[in-house]
Amino acid sequence: MNRTEDRPVTLVDEHARAWSPKTARARFRNGLTGPTAGVAAGHTQANLISVPADWAYDMLLFCQRNPKPCPVLDVTDAGSWTTVLADGADLRTDLPRYRVWRDGVLVDEPTDVRAHWREDLVSFLIGCSFTFEWALAGAGVPIRHVEQGRNVPMYVTNLRCRHAGRLRGPMVVSMRPVPPEHLSAALRESSLLPAVHGSPVHCGDPSVLGIDDLGRPDFGDPVDAEPDDIPVFWACGVTPQAAVMASRPPFALTHAPGQMFLTDARDEQYRVA
Repeated sequence: MNRTEDRPVTLVDEHARAWSPKTARARFRNGLTGPTAGVAAGHTQANLISVPADWAYDMLLFCQRNPKPCPVLDVTDAGSWTTVLADGADLRTDLPRYRVWRDGVLVDEPTDVRAHWREDLVSFLIGCSFTFEWALAGAGVPIRHVEQGRNVPMYVTNLRCRHAGRLRGPMVVSMRPVPPEHLSAALRESSLLPAVHGSPVHCGDPSVLGIDDLGRPDFGDPVDAEPDDIPVFWACGVTPQAAVMASRPPFALTHAPGQMFLTDARDEQYRVA
């Protein structure tokens, strides 16, 4: 499988935590790019993948069979660029950066995909682990990539997703270094938000997941850990992009990893207890 390299991104304004989702979307629509971790704090973020209608059932089945990396928050009608998760938003313009795929190959990374839009596209909005970071932070768990102003590191693993029609591929995970004394809190708090990936899939030795070097993520940025930190891995909504690379549908649009769609939904809406 070919792996793509992430280009450097421009970090969002340090005051972005206080933005409303509507303000964040407007700024992204006007060309601001960068990782969205911590932006519009308290509001749910989502991964995006749009596929032709004749691939939409395969994608829906893929998500249903692989709910840990692909928890679905909304599915649009064919050709629609709106979502019930964000009033007045435009899925073609309101993300910081997109990816355009043809036959499983990344061909463009624009900040606006209106020129690429097709009337047969069905969009899937998938839960994002940025959403549970408020709960981790509230429990005292440090969020290293936010502290360091970086994108979260993401890795392609040796865990295989269940096949669904023409779609197949490996699971992608995001990694956060967690101090040992905060590990139980990280497990507890994330497990209460299953709609945004829930509890981790692995803690500790990255080689178990087929990851050779934490300093070389497949997506995002490397993060500096403290000496005693334990690497904790959560299923990641970039997994459909790995499926696109492996399965080669003729066309797809996605978010750029770490540069998410800001919804109007509040994070606590997805907390189960």
